[in-house]
Amino acid sequence: MIELKRSRRLKKELSLLHVYAIATGTTLSAGLFLLPGLAAVEAGPAIVLAYVLAAVPLIPAMLSIVELATAMPRAGGVYYFLDRALGPMVGTIGGMGTWLALVLKVAFALIGMGAYISLFVSGVSITPVAIGLAIALGILNIYSAKKTGRFQLVLVIFILGVLAWFIFNGLQEINPAHFTGFLDPGASAILSTAGLVYISYVGVTKIASLSEEIENPERNIPLGVFLALATALAIYGIGTVIMVGVLPMEVLQGDLTPVATAAKAILGEPGFILVSIAALVAFVSVANAGIMSASRYPLAMSRDHILPRHFHRLGKHGTPVFSILFTSGTIIAILVLLDPTGIAKLASAFQLLVFALVCLAVIVMRESRIESYDPGFRSPFYPWTQILGIIAPLILIAEMGKLSIAFSAGILLAGAAWYWYYARGSVMRNGAIYHIFERLGQLRYSGLDRELRGILKEKGLREDDPYDEIVARSYVIDLDEPTEFEDVVELASEWFTQFVSYNAEELKTQFLEGTRIGVTPVTHGIALPHLRIEGLEQSEMILVRCRPGIHIVYNNPLTPGDEDEAEVKAVFFLISPEENPTLHLRILAQIAGRVDDENFMQEWEQAATDQELKEVLLHDERFLSLFIQRGTESESLIGKPLRELQIPDTCLIALLRRSGQTIVPKGDTVFQEGDKLTIIGDLKGMSEMKKRYGGG
Repeated sequence: MIELKRSRRLKKELSLLHVYAIATGTTLSAGLFLLPGLAAVEAGPAIVLAYVLAAVPLIPAMLSIVELATAMPRAGGVYYFLDRALGPMVGTIGGMGTWLALVLKVAFALIGMGAYISLFVSGVSITPVAIGLAIALGILNIYSAKKTGRFQLVLVIFILGVLAWFIFNGLQEINPAHFTGFLDPGASAILSTAGLVYISYVGVTKIASLSEEIENPERNIPLGVFLALATALAIYGIGTVIMVGVLPMEVLQGDLTPVATAAKAILGEPGFILVSIAALVAFVSVANAGIMSASRYPLAMSRDHILPRHFHRLGKHGTPVFSILFTSGTIIAILVLLDPTGIAKLASAFQLLVFALVCLAVIVMRESRIESYDPGFRSPFYPWTQILGIIAPLILIAEMGKLSIAFSAGILLAGAAWYWYYARGSVMRNGAIYHIFERLGQLRYSGLDRELRGILKEKGLREDDPYDEIVARSYVIDLDEPTEFEDVVELASEWFTQFVSYNAEELKTQFLEGTRIGVTPVTHGIALPHLRIEGLEQSEMILVRCRPGIHIVYNNPLTPGDEDEAEVKAVFFLISPEENPTLHLRILAQIAGRVDDENFMQEWEQAATDQELKEVLLHDERFLSLFIQRGTESESLIGKPLRELQIPDTCLIALLRRSGQTIVPKGDTVFQEGDKLTIIGDLKGMSEMKKRYGGG
């Protein structure tokens, strides 16, 4: 019996290598091992150019998906982006359609193995083999994303190794005469063929549906996707050059196993066998990554009450068991009841429509001007990239014929009907497009901003965010008597005047107004008043502790119009430059995340010095509290000035505690026994400092 647990966030288990392997593995399959022979029928030797041109319409969608995924790393990928940008009805249509397209592609990949299996075993029935693989891969997916990612990595390493061997030997056997009349098929035939092989690349974007499970998504998603696309372009380009250069055109045209045929011509029987095995592994790789990606769509839609709640329950291994079982079961049903080959081709038209909507989603998110929309990667040449990404797929859809258009229209109607009759009453949100309407004097949905701020807190700081430096140079006010919030604001405003052009009274008015209208968070015994100020050079912070309590009257945004009051023991004042709102929000999110820790208030109240108060807010892994004592690794620091120390460039000795006083050390500061140092820096630098001097 599979144990289901309540819904929670998926574990972040996928590294950059996993991202690369999944994105590459979903791309290198039928596009290389099956389609070149079919493409050669129409384009002849110009299939090489067709494969290069086919990647062009994908680039705007890929750039847009990467931007959205680094801003909103959530399970469901395209569904989540469309829902939050264009509203839940469009999200429902996009989520259901993309899930169906992925399921059909997996079924198509499993059936597509038949052409290569038949090279070894004649008369074998492919459907039972495909069903067995679907069951096995479904079970593997249940046992964790990390295990699935590792399996995918092994598959991709094997495929790339075999293809590298094929390419190395194939480049030496190319016959230039085979490229005679390269452009004779004409522009129309080449472009039509590009449309046929376009689907070869779309797998590279499927990683977005797993973005919630990716470590450091702002770095690993763009890097993994771009490396996967570069790999696919290189292999498709060089691979088709070899196939055309080695095989006579009359042999290549219509061949359903073109890579195996070319390998036999180049490397003989051993090459033929090894490349055929690589083709089978590639189809398994696509199916594995496809099940993994597709199962996250029902999960995400269930979280949002668009599908029944069972889909978002996680099993004991932290994976969406019911969603995986449903996805795998649907694949098996398609294998048994339908012809997935023909239907999968129809689903490509809907995939193009989704790509156009994704590009529109980027425009909507940016033009909504939601400050908490903070992608780690921004698509270049905005909005022209997105405009091209909207127009190009629509043109290709029009060229695909009435049947493809009718299939896409059917998915649109089915998704809209499901939303209207099942989900509409349970969904209480709108997309970012309402923020554009708000700029025009109509409705907006403030819940999206809150949700994006929650994502900011979950994503954490970026590598170059100066959070630790801001905390290290912050001003500390430690109060011993019960105090009113207005009095604390007055003290803080006076100190901030050294950085801004406002006087203390003007700053006090702004802080109190923010508290009155509900923009000052008050929770867990802390208050976080904050301002963005034009002309300020860098963010500054004040930490206020008052063990007896600070009385604050504030407006609770969850109950607008009603005033609440509370006793808080910590107030963090933050001011930031007006022109960098997302950094301001990331700092606020980092503080909020730290305050959420169960042990925060205990550590805050127990801190004995200003230095220790600051350390409560610092990254545990990015700061070192070091006591200089004889008989320890730190003994070598005694009697040395700061300027003579050899410390990593990425580290900073920010504070020094000596004889009850906190000092900001300078180059000529000489360290003494009994000094306590607060050192901040990146992970690598901190690791080196701890090895060299100990700490704790």
